[in-house]
Amino acid sequence: MTNRQEELVLENIVELLELPSSAYQKAKDRYDDLGKWFNRDESLLKNHDVHIFPQGSFRLGTAIRPLNDDEEYDLDLACKARRGITKRTHSQFDLKELIGNELETYRVARSIKSEKDEKRRCWRLEYQDALSFHMDIVPCIPLDEMKTGLLYESVKSYGLDSTMADSISKQSVSITDTENDNYKDINDEWNVSNPEGYALWFEANMNKSKKAMLLMEKAQVDNLPNFNKKTTLQRAIQLLKRHRDNMFKGNEDSKPISIIITTLATHAYNGEDNLAEALKNILANMKRFINPHYPRIPNPTHPSEDFADKWHKQEYKNFRLEENFNLWLVAAQNDFGSISGSDNSGFVSEQVVNKFSVKLSIDTLVNTIGLLVATVAPSKSYDIENNQNASPWRKD
Repeated sequence: MTNRQEELVLENIVELLELPSSAYQKAKDRYDDLGKWFNRDESLLKNHDVHIFPQGSFRLGTAIRPLNDDEEYDLDLACKARRGITKRTHSQFDLKELIGNELETYRVARSIKSEKDEKRRCWRLEYQDALSFHMDIVPCIPLDEMKTGLLYESVKSYGLDSTMADSISKQSVSITDTENDNYKDINDEWNVSNPEGYALWFEANMNKSKKAMLLMEKAQVDNLPNFNKKTTLQRAIQLLKRHRDNMFKGNEDSKPISIIITTLATHAYNGEDNLAEALKNILANMKRFINPHYPRIPNPTHPSEDFADKWHKQEYKNFRLEENFNLWLVAAQNDFGSISGSDNSGFVSEQVVNKFSVKLSIDTLVNTIGLLVATVAPSKSYDIENNQNASPWRKD
């Protein structure tokens, strides 16, 4: 297939993976509603200037449809008390309980049937109506000034310029964690997180291309949400995540986590406007950004944090996480290469179903994209236990 046909095939797959606009709007409505609840006159947190904001794939614009229609959407949120709560006034336990109590009154007021569920770092609410979400709400407070300064130096030493390092470090927060040794004591040893700083880093990198810069300028003029106009990097990550989900369905505990795929893809992205070229470059270069020593995959906005910390922990040994990442990467190179290397509409349609669990019709492939009418060629399913047939991404 030609380069243009390859691009059109990938763009059509992304459209099938994309969440409906209603899902993004529903998510925004829900966290806006939650923010208003925390700041209402009757709230125990009304004097603490609570800010609810999205993190993860919804914040980055890389969310995709679940493999199955009956699966819930994941909406990761942070609940930041910006005033009146510090490490000298509250323990992590105190903050989490305070937010948990308000979430319970919210759950009752909004007739959410499922009980709130406490996780290690967050509270989970199962919100089900026309569109089912589970919302993970992480309690947090702004990082204190001294640690913000130390983080600035760390981020700057990672290679970011002083302006970006300053912007990123100022977004960092201290979060609750039930596994912290001093969880119930008033102390200074809280875990650090920086979802908003990560989003700033990601957006700076996704705007490397000329097309992305134009999209962002247009979005500012029209005040359009980020999800309505996707950049090349966002779409490439959506494709990679869906390929990963499909490859590891039924074996979710062993799959490469999204933050690793997103971080490595962002490092490898070189500003390509063409989606097919971006994917080739990303898949060829992702592994270069894995360190041979700890931290293997540093968080660029908190470099001492290792996104791959589970790879060598004994309790995760059975999941073979590093091995499965490498198997997935080879499979992705092989599978994207197989699709782009064929002009057989039957074969391409079959591969899209097998590798992404979406249907790209032969009619679309022939009449819209211009591939050849052909019978379906026999294909081999990918075996993550014994990869003998993987080949590199094709070269033009």
